[in-house]
Amino acid sequence: MTAYHRPRTLEDALAIRAATGALPLAGGTDIHPMRTARAAWGNPWMPEILDLSAVPDLAGIAETGEGWRIGARTTWTSIADAPLPPLFDGLRAAAREIGGRQVQNRGTIAGNLVTASPAGDGIPNLLVLDAEVELASTHGARRLRVADFVTGYRATALAPGEIVTALHIPRCERARGRFEKLGARRYLVISIAMAAAVIRLEGDRVAEARIAVGACSPVARRLPVLEAALIGIHPSEMPQVPQPAHLAPLAPIDDVRGSAAYRADAARALLRDLLAGFLG
Repeated sequence: MTAYHRPRTLEDALAIRAATGALPLAGGTDIHPMRTARAAWGNPWMPEILDLSAVPDLAGIAETGEGWRIGARTTWTSIADAPLPPLFDGLRAAAREIGGRQVQNRGTIAGNLVTASPAGDGIPNLLVLDAEVELASTHGARRLRVADFVTGYRATALAPGEIVTALHIPRCERARGRFEKLGARRYLVISIAMAAAVIRLEGDRVAEARIAVGACSPVARRLPVLEAALIGIHPSEMPQVPQPAHLAPLAPIDDVRGSAAYRADAARALLRDLLAGFLG
């Protein structure tokens, strides 16, 4: 029978992780379907499980001197319902569209990140929030930018023995976030394309723009040329700015949800809708 560990302190959790390599479990909304799918194809995937549900300080949102700390086990429902500033409007919008209500009640922000799916709705939002991942092991703690943590298709920089403990979001005054996604239906859907943005104004001009697109590359990508093109313009001009050349960092694929060409067109349309939404 597979070993199932449920430590009550972070120190014990890290010791178990280091000794056994047990797979961390928070909400279980990725692990359980993956395990069932593998078993259905005759692959009895039975890793040791490290249940983090009893470890304190891994859930919840707290304001800090530098910004906000979101614990790794914080659920999407908690994020959607949190009294956060407009900077987080994109992340909160994504939280309301990830899976269905049951998934939102169980699924966690760190689980979505560690799974590192190209269609992970939280990841583009974390990119535009300039988020950092807090990692802990028996050797100590470290932080990585989300852009450096997600290294490829379902691949991360998580080292052996490490556990994600939190996400850190820096303060950005007078900034607002937004999120748009395209799928075959509203809920319980894998995104065909999605886009997230944070826009900061000074007066009636764009002072800072951060734009990211997901589900159109092995990993979600920022669009630095588009970001630069938005600086200094009036918000009413933003929807006309995205052009095909701005999508150069993307590498959409053909699959059952859409062709590469369709994804590229959809991403551009989403970007225009996303930027138009800042006028409200």
